[in-house]
Amino acid sequence: MTAQARFCLQCGTALALRVEDEDGGPKTRLRCPACGWTHWNNPTPVLAAIVECSDRGGRVLLARNAAWTHRMFALITGFMEAGESPEDGIRREVMEETSLVVSALQLVGVHDFQRMNQVIITYHALAAGEIRLSPELAEYKLFDPAEIRCWPAGTGFALADWLRSRGHAPQFIELPRTD
Repeated sequence: MTAQARFCLQCGTALALRVEDEDGGPKTRLRCPACGWTHWNNPTPVLAAIVECSDRGGRVLLARNAAWTHRMFALITGFMEAGESPEDGIRREVMEETSLVVSALQLVGVHDFQRMNQVIITYHALAAGEIRLSPELAEYKLFDPAEIRCWPAGTGFALADWLRSRGHAPQFIELPRTD
């Protein structure tokens, strides 16, 4: 779950949950009782890339985040910067995190990831070059598309859509329990 604001960004008063009628009906939002400022808590756009290495037989690069305690490999992801398009953002993220140069992009889809209050914009990225990981990533693996196992959340659904578009029936793994 994402962190929410607790205090008004305009006057510093503690925010309160309020139910008010809006265009689509009643909505519960955090609002400032003193000045009326609203914490909208809209989803954050996240970019993701299914990186196909054109110089490695079309294998797909999946990486493990250095902060993860389990050995799960996932797509290259990151946040858009102000002033950049989603396409420019995912090219930058792939370069920053893997040193690979993207030569072609194709939109795979847009998926919600409500647990993190995110909207994920996923691209298939054709890329090449010497793989050098940023400190953000601990390791990577290259997979033939038929070998990939999807995770039943977030970018895993985008990966499953991409696999289907390539004629592969996606197989899903069970996520480790966190409780």
